[in-house]
Amino acid sequence: MWVILALISAVLLGLYDVFKKLSLNDNGVLPVLFLSTVTAAVVVTPVVLGSAWFPQAFQQIHLYVPPITGREHLLIFIKSVIVVGSWIFAFHAMKHLPITLISPIRATGPIWTLIGAILIFQERLNAMQWVGVAITLFFFYLLSTAGKLEGISFRRNIWIFCIIAATLLGAASGLFDKYLLRQIDRIAVQAWFSFYQVVVMLPAIALFRWRLPREKRPAFEWRWSIPLIAIFLLFADYAYFYSLSIPDSMISIVSALRRGGVLVAFVTGAILFRERNIKKKGLYLLGILLGILIISFGTH
Repeated sequence: MWVILALISAVLLGLYDVFKKLSLNDNGVLPVLFLSTVTAAVVVTPVVLGSAWFPQAFQQIHLYVPPITGREHLLIFIKSVIVVGSWIFAFHAMKHLPITLISPIRATGPIWTLIGAILIFQERLNAMQWVGVAITLFFFYLLSTAGKLEGISFRRNIWIFCIIAATLLGAASGLFDKYLLRQIDRIAVQAWFSFYQVVVMLPAIALFRWRLPREKRPAFEWRWSIPLIAIFLLFADYAYFYSLSIPDSMISIVSALRRGGVLVAFVTGAILFRERNIKKKGLYLLGILLGILIISFGTH
């Protein structure tokens, strides 16, 4: 059961990336991000209210949001700041870079999480994990050569730095989740995070968009793919956390399977957007995923 849930989460995550690209092409980044976060808050509102009014019913359908302390609210708010920061970088990069280049870079996330675990939790790598790291970094270097064929320099392109920053912040969020989920119910984290991400987005919208004169604001167009960004992410995270909550589930396998979502984004994006150098970038993506898989099995 937990393997099926992890695979469902992977597919939903891949489609989430595709809807991001559809929403962001020739469109204002911050309005798209803000409206997607508002959608998530609207979707979880009935769950929070229903948990307060009909707790037994929501416990039976595994959607119960238990009461949490002020300290726990603060921790979830901190998570929201980290994640929204990652999203701001990622959404800007997604607008300007091919999805077939972004997907492999995002796939390297577990390496940065692993490095953070070494520095923060004093974890040590075994031989298999070092092999996985070496393979991942090698194919990441080859990916940079594929980017040059499209005129994208990994050393000079600001959007490459944005997607790398987004990946690093995403890794930091993963490490923080490891700490957070030891103390707070997973449904409570997901529900309150959906509210706090809107709170965090408001200053960004006010500072970087609303304060600009209308003629200088990036053009924004409403698209139905925008709310689908939030909906697919909510379901992907729910399946992921539910998978981890099953007693015999193995986080190393769940994480590796979930990372396979980049394959969905890569293939779908390549077909929809007709991007170039698909074979090379596809090969390098598979190499990166092989390295991540070796790291995951080494961890287990």
